[in-house]
Amino acid sequence: METITDIHNSTVTASVASGSEEILDAYSRAVIGAVHTAGPAVVHIKTTGPDASAEHNGGSGSGFIFTPDGFIITNSHVVHNAAAITATLPDGDGYPADIIGDDPHTDIAVLRIHARVLPYAPLGDSRALTPGQLVIAIGNPYGFQNTVTAGVISALGRGLRSISGRLMDNIIQTDAALNPGNSGGPLVNARGDVIGVNTAVIMQAQGICFAIPSATAEYVAMHLMRDGRIRRGYIGLGGQDVPLPRKVIRFFGLKQETGIHVIAVEKHTPADRAGLREGDILIGIDDKPLPDVDTLHRLLTESSIDVPVKAVFLRGTEMMQRTMIPGEAK
Repeated sequence: METITDIHNSTVTASVASGSEEILDAYSRAVIGAVHTAGPAVVHIKTTGPDASAEHNGGSGSGFIFTPDGFIITNSHVVHNAAAITATLPDGDGYPADIIGDDPHTDIAVLRIHARVLPYAPLGDSRALTPGQLVIAIGNPYGFQNTVTAGVISALGRGLRSISGRLMDNIIQTDAALNPGNSGGPLVNARGDVIGVNTAVIMQAQGICFAIPSATAEYVAMHLMRDGRIRRGYIGLGGQDVPLPRKVIRFFGLKQETGIHVIAVEKHTPADRAGLREGDILIGIDDKPLPDVDTLHRLLTESSIDVPVKAVFLRGTEMMQRTMIPGEAK
């Protein structure tokens, strides 16, 4: 015989199940909606290298159309040095793609295909992201087209080395599963806005994946579309991070514990003309401390080209200053 307690427990169980279904349905609807919005613009990128006779000459990855006239964002490492590129849409239509610009330092490249009617997924605002926020990755891992994975933003502001060795700032960390072939595909939010470009995984780990923020991708893409490249400052020295002696820090009242040990100075470069030598320790540009090479790279932006700066460095026990005018990196 059914008791009042049994009836109550059944009611509670049914209520919990109903609530769980509603939560699951809301989550599913968000993912489905985002995929419906951005998915048609995701392309499978197939590349052929310069040596068509080589056995393994080419690769593949992902990308997404972000303008109605066929401009595509992908990773630089997907298309770098490719002799021919084909971009295939989810409906199976393939188009030859031209490289408009390629920036290995940020791992962003822009391609273009030509067709009359194309789906596209515009870039959203990555500056409004929050850890824990739902994100969806769409791409072509191992050639499986339009594979969808979902997760959350694990962290913001990570640092990650590009294939050129340059440090990329403000990288998004996510646990949305990525695999080889996802590179260059979009990371989207629940509205289907592209808030990142999937770029890397840590193969030995689980659930640690990275994406370039859409703010960075947009900045780089606009410059690549305009100029075909990103302009950066250049001073012509090679250096490595070194700790500064305690007595030097105390004597000069420095607010940093490291500097850049100059190991090479190229002839007829801004650093050479400014009088820097091998063995100097560069510690500042104008009033900005230089604790490491990555900080120097961040300062050598397009706005630094042909603008005189004050290089501050240590030579032996002496602190010296020289005016230096960064040129343009080729």
